[in-house]
Amino acid sequence: MNLLVSPLIFIVIILLLILNSLKILREYERGVIFLLGRFWRVKGPGLIIVIPGIQKMMKVSLRTVVMDVPPQDIITKDNVTVKVNAVIYFRVIDAQRAIIEVEDYLYATSQISQTTLRSVLGQSELDDLLGKRESINLQLQKIIDQQTEPWGIKVSAVEVKNVDLPQEMQRAIAKQAEAEREKRAKVLNAEGEFLAATRLGEAAEIIGKHHPALQLRFLQTLTTIAVDKNSTIVFPIPIDLFEPFLRLRSSEGTGGDTNNKQE
Repeated sequence: MNLLVSPLIFIVIILLLILNSLKILREYERGVIFLLGRFWRVKGPGLIIVIPGIQKMMKVSLRTVVMDVPPQDIITKDNVTVKVNAVIYFRVIDAQRAIIEVEDYLYATSQISQTTLRSVLGQSELDDLLGKRESINLQLQKIIDQQTEPWGIKVSAVEVKNVDLPQEMQRAIAKQAEAEREKRAKVLNAEGEFLAATRLGEAAEIIGKHHPALQLRFLQTLTTIAVDKNSTIVFPIPIDLFEPFLRLRSSEGTGGDTNNKQE
């Protein structure tokens, strides 16, 4: 009986060792294998074998990591205190270096992002921080990528998310924006008045050269006013309208006097 139990125990132990040595890595995962403490190779994806006690595997994900950079208190170049946070997109492109060259590549990338954010934005003025966001993002991405490249980390993008300003600065910016809008409104109003005056001058020249046009304009105004029947309107009548009748009467009067003289 004892002779039968011993082989069964041995077989069970062997099966457990084999099952324990089988590892399955997904498509986006890689396994960094160490053999007796020394780097051996990078395996995966799929089914791999890791010999227990002799080999050790550290799993690394190759997917893009989206990491929030905590809000940082920053003093800009023009001595304005702001609180800025950002988001960084990166991924591991070399699993071996990500494990060997740095203790914790996620923590290290987060820390280097925070220090770079304070350094770069501290050299920028507030207007650049608010109006030139794209160029600042590119500068941050380039600097952080250069610093994480020895770790096998590729930084694809850095985006500044929020810029929190002090209340005093918010009021000052609001007043500046309001003054700018009033300036544009006054300029547009002045341009409109200039164009209107120019057109009126041109119309006056045309009407001055053509007296019937003035009379037609006057009659058109009367037609417009006559639409409202509930109003009593008193308006002057140009003497030019009666000039033909006055000439006719004058000519008739002159003719009558001549006839009387002949008699």
